[in-house]
Amino acid sequence: MQRRDFIKLVGGAAATWPSCVRAQQPRQMRRIGVLMPLSRSDPEAKRASESFAQGLQKLGWSEGRNVSFELRYSEGRPERLPALAAELVQADVDVVVVWAAQAVEAARNATKTIPIVMTGVGDALGGGYIASLARPGGNITGFTLAATDQSTKRLQLIQQIAPDTVRVAVIWNNKASGHRFQMKELEPAAPSMGIVLQSLPVLGADDIDAALRSAEQANAQAVFVMEDPMIQSNRARIAEFAMKKHWPAIGEFRPIVDAGGLMSYGPDNIDLWRRAAGYVDRIFKGANPGDLPVEQPIKFELVINLKTARAIGVTVPVTLLVTADDLIE
Repeated sequence: MQRRDFIKLVGGAAATWPSCVRAQQPRQMRRIGVLMPLSRSDPEAKRASESFAQGLQKLGWSEGRNVSFELRYSEGRPERLPALAAELVQADVDVVVVWAAQAVEAARNATKTIPIVMTGVGDALGGGYIASLARPGGNITGFTLAATDQSTKRLQLIQQIAPDTVRVAVIWNNKASGHRFQMKELEPAAPSMGIVLQSLPVLGADDIDAALRSAEQANAQAVFVMEDPMIQSNRARIAEFAMKKHWPAIGEFRPIVDAGGLMSYGPDNIDLWRRAAGYVDRIFKGANPGDLPVEQPIKFELVINLKTARAIGVTVPVTLLVTADDLIE
């Protein structure tokens, strides 16, 4: 059923191939496992899958002709990832493609031999997933998102759009290496900018509402959202609460802006999924994942929701209007 869903999603012509034709070519078929920490119905999961499939097709890999897919969705529940990773290993896939730290953890605990390609993890080096960026070693390679100044830049954007902001609530997962990396950057930077941070770590969906209430009780004026799949799966709740409180909400990735948050600044995750196809291609052609350098994002985007800006009563400066990569009306 999962395989059919993927075929339908990418619109591959292979969906019409009879099963007997596929069965005649078992030696040519490579199996790709995808461990998706979002819901099957999440628009971001669909965009990621489409981008990955398109990247593969450009490199000569298409469903039903020379690759097949095993997809597993955790539905935004990280506790399900270990069992799903084990299923992919049992399915005898040739490579596992993963997104975010908890999915990487689950995959690497499930296998030390099957190549693992990260489509994006906050801090692969700090998390201990790789030995170095140039020579990751082991069976893991792909993309890490860690880059200096991104978090400070987000605080600066809040101040540009809401200059009177002093108290900023930070929703983050203190178990995520990438989030810890960001906090190390934010904590010394905030005081120099006249900002007081309220740290609100969350580990599960049940923690989100409590964190937002704590921010309200502390008279927060803005909310800074660090995103992992669990937090991203609850982005609509966060954006809605922030809008009701007239808080500027800034996140790392575009989905929170599409959900009603004010703005985002960070890597283009969908572009990373497309580029991840290149890693899979090289591995299928004989490359050792431990020898493939881990890359960092090359494409960053600033997205602003003008409808939200009007609703919470802030005026977006012209300087941001002209530098934004996308404006949502």
